[in-house]
Amino acid sequence: MSFKVLQVVDGVGWGGTKEQVFLTTRELALKGIDIGIAIAFQYQQMEEKLKPYPVKIHKFEDHKGSKSRFNPLNWWRLKRVIETFDYDIVIANSPHAMDMLRFTLPFLRKRIKIISVRRSGRVPSFFSRWFKYSVSDRIVVVSKPVFETLKEHNFFPSKLVYIPSGIDLKRFFPNRENQKELRKKLNLPFEGKIFINVANWNPKVKGQLLLLDAFKEFLTKSGCPNCFLLLVGHDTNSEEAKREISKRGLSGKVFGLGFREDVPDLLNASDYFVLSSYLEGIAGALLQAMATKMVVISTSAGGISEYLHNGVNGFLVPIEDKNALAHAMEKALKLSPQEYERISTNAWKTAQNFSIERTADKYIQLFEELISNP
Repeated sequence: MSFKVLQVVDGVGWGGTKEQVFLTTRELALKGIDIGIAIAFQYQQMEEKLKPYPVKIHKFEDHKGSKSRFNPLNWWRLKRVIETFDYDIVIANSPHAMDMLRFTLPFLRKRIKIISVRRSGRVPSFFSRWFKYSVSDRIVVVSKPVFETLKEHNFFPSKLVYIPSGIDLKRFFPNRENQKELRKKLNLPFEGKIFINVANWNPKVKGQLLLLDAFKEFLTKSGCPNCFLLLVGHDTNSEEAKREISKRGLSGKVFGLGFREDVPDLLNASDYFVLSSYLEGIAGALLQAMATKMVVISTSAGGISEYLHNGVNGFLVPIEDKNALAHAMEKALKLSPQEYERISTNAWKTAQNFSIERTADKYIQLFEELISNP
């Protein structure tokens, strides 16, 4: 069965969505799918990462923030990419990417199959529902709880398809026996316990201010003199982040490292992963931490409760509950070596079910279904 697939992603930077687009595009190309990706002119990072793989890279968006989706030139360039390269299936990987594709549709000379991806449990507005998502042939949802939420709200239930996000298990794996060497290499404290959070600085979504408050409470209650927290992700080393850390008297205890390419090493150099999000899809960063055989703590945002079970393969706490988050950190700190081994091993086993190869296979099944039903 022959078909061509185009991934559309808007904007620049790196985070969960961009990571998933990169991984699925790479895996689909390696599995022999004729695939291209449409990205912003300014998006060098995605281009560089995909260069080694058989992926057609198309520049279409002049990215100038969220208003870029209303630029007719971006729509026109996307139309030219779809028609020039004769794509059969187009995947809109975010709401803004879906905006641009929707504005392009009336001008296309051929009928294409449209897949839109929903990563969070936020239910789209009435206008978005009918203007944008009504034209989708399928709506891919990345977690079971989000799938059920959208179904309950009657969000085109016949079009919903559950395809969990995947992680790169060849990159994220246990290497904690070399922890001392990793800490030395990464210039981290040799002694003590390290908590780590991997998320771009976005307190309204990722809850970093809640995390800082919880960590301060945890330090007070545990009396741990050698406990530290690393914040990893875009702008975690920004002036705003530094002010928030300092304001809570956490300088010397909390370190914002900014965007890093060496996240697997940072995870293996740490002892506990903690996620404080208010909104998530499936939380790839959490699964990556679990794949390194680490004890994890997380709020129950989005699809996390699908795979994280309290006391079994980590600690699950209610969203926005500072006290519960602090208490879970204290419980993790007090685990015996045997308990740590049991929970972290269960976490590792869970992560094995979310390989990017499985995700790519499910996408291929979806492509074949769409093409065989004109």
